[in-house]
Amino acid sequence: MKSKLFTAFTAMSVCAAAYAQTDNQQLQEIVVTGTRSATDIRHLPMTVTVIDRQALTVQHQSNILPTAMQQVPSLFVTSRGMMGYGVSTGAAGGISMRGLAGGAGQMLVLIDGHPQYQGVFGHPISDSYQTLMAERVEIVRGPASVLYGTNAMGGVMNIVTRQARQEGVFTNVSLAAGSYGTVQAEVSNQIRKGRFSSTVAAQYGRTDNHRPNMGFEQYGGYVKLGYDISQHWNTYLDLDLTHFNASNPGEVANPKLENDQWITRGAASLVIENHYANTSGALSIYDNFGRHKINDGYNANGGKPQTDLFRSKDAVAGFSLYQSAHLFSGNTVTAGFDYQHIYGNAYYTNRETGEVVTTPQRKMQSCHSHENEVAGYVDFRQELAPWLTLDAGLRYDHHSVAGGEWIPQGGIVIRPVTTGEVKFMAGKGFRNPTPKEMFLYKSANEELKAERLWNYELSWRHNLKSLTYALNLFYIKGDNMIQTVTTDGTPKNINTGEIENYGAELEASYRISSHWGVSTNHAFLHMKNKVIGAPEYKGFLGVDYSCNKWTATAGLMMINNLYTMIGATEEKETFCLLNASVAYRVNSMLQLWARGENLLAQRYEINKGYPMPRATVMAGVDVRF
Repeated sequence: MKSKLFTAFTAMSVCAAAYAQTDNQQLQEIVVTGTRSATDIRHLPMTVTVIDRQALTVQHQSNILPTAMQQVPSLFVTSRGMMGYGVSTGAAGGISMRGLAGGAGQMLVLIDGHPQYQGVFGHPISDSYQTLMAERVEIVRGPASVLYGTNAMGGVMNIVTRQARQEGVFTNVSLAAGSYGTVQAEVSNQIRKGRFSSTVAAQYGRTDNHRPNMGFEQYGGYVKLGYDISQHWNTYLDLDLTHFNASNPGEVANPKLENDQWITRGAASLVIENHYANTSGALSIYDNFGRHKINDGYNANGGKPQTDLFRSKDAVAGFSLYQSAHLFSGNTVTAGFDYQHIYGNAYYTNRETGEVVTTPQRKMQSCHSHENEVAGYVDFRQELAPWLTLDAGLRYDHHSVAGGEWIPQGGIVIRPVTTGEVKFMAGKGFRNPTPKEMFLYKSANEELKAERLWNYELSWRHNLKSLTYALNLFYIKGDNMIQTVTTDGTPKNINTGEIENYGAELEASYRISSHWGVSTNHAFLHMKNKVIGAPEYKGFLGVDYSCNKWTATAGLMMINNLYTMIGATEEKETFCLLNASVAYRVNSMLQLWARGENLLAQRYEINKGYPMPRATVMAGVDVRF
């Protein structure tokens, strides 16, 4: 039955976007993530997906990741409840791309081009990526290590923050409530007065979720202040701060009590940009920091409460300097320098007294580290003809513990027609070992080296009058993957693992009329070595409708062979999810909306032992003035 459903879904999705009209000129789509400067996506050898603010907000999701998973082939995000991903054992929010996992630090999240990950463990903190701060999201599939360094071996997700562009003062308020005591609220204000602009936003969310001891609560805010110094120079200062409390109930067969987390994450940056006719660039200083307090809890069936709390402080701080220039006709050269300081301190405190625990066992499970990373890079792009672009890049990256790494990249773009392009790209990706892998727990190994892979990609993209479609083929080969190997009863992290993945991605969107649109995407993945949280097939079929005061969306997502356990006890899941939303604009100030998820009431798991909720609903009101 599952195989028949999978075949029918694929056929239906492909047929839904199989018609095209061919007499139109392609609209330019400008991105910044692939080159650090604004560039027509048709001239880049890598594959980039752009999700604008309208797409991010139409379903009224407080986090950008559910929308990104729908829109981007090969991107998958693990989850365990209606709201909240959490951290530590049993957490969700693992971001994988083509079988490379964010939980292992192989998928990099950026905010305005600045790296955002946990400094001790090296993974993304998915509850930090709030829609309130995002103007758009740009996702590069495949390595982006030439420009962004470590952790970008599987790809990057760049959250481009909001900026007030329209003169005046604008305020939005959103309130919503739904299943399992879930509430979410957001208020934002944008001001543009001459050369000054500001964006201020705050949000609150909480839920009981669908299992006992699985509550989640989050509150945070975002501030961005900008000033246009002159026609060619501008600057901005921003701060994103969020705090969340999450409870982990454990697996259904092994429930836990007091497994609680108190997490604070922040990101601040100061940026100065220049924009001239033939050159542009920026100097940015940033700090991504966090404070974590975790109670590992105890077995509900006869366990004992923890006497200690795990705590960590971390920061990924640094600066980035780059400049792009058009040296001669058809040429763009980008050169840059990055410095990054990774700080991490993990330790235990007594939950009654707050004092640091110094027993031999806890000392072995603690670490205090400072690492530095410096890098220089250059990217050269040349249009040899209106139909041909060549691109080549090189980075040298030096880590104070792991040593140096050369990262090359090259690609070619051929535009046989004005509305379509063939791209081929070969690039190296890498990930430096984290403080946790080098210094924390018994398995620590200070002699670890960087993980490495090569990605080869061939793609075709065609943009017609009403239809856009694309096909990507990719092959990934990597070695030196860090794994924990037990020898004579002693675990140790060593560079021994391998990656060999290949697959295909298909995506299409068709504008049926001014009121109706349909989109679909599919990702097929073969992994020589299976990993948890990366399905072998992911498909999405979406329909959107807008007419006068009504807006509606519906999306059907098919997941096939999602591994929840690997090895001798291999387990995998197949399921199909139907989500929908509808909104009615009462007047220029007031909008009412409702959203339903898993409307087919599917039984499924993404994290082993954590059944997902059946059908859930949310409804709310938006006010703008």
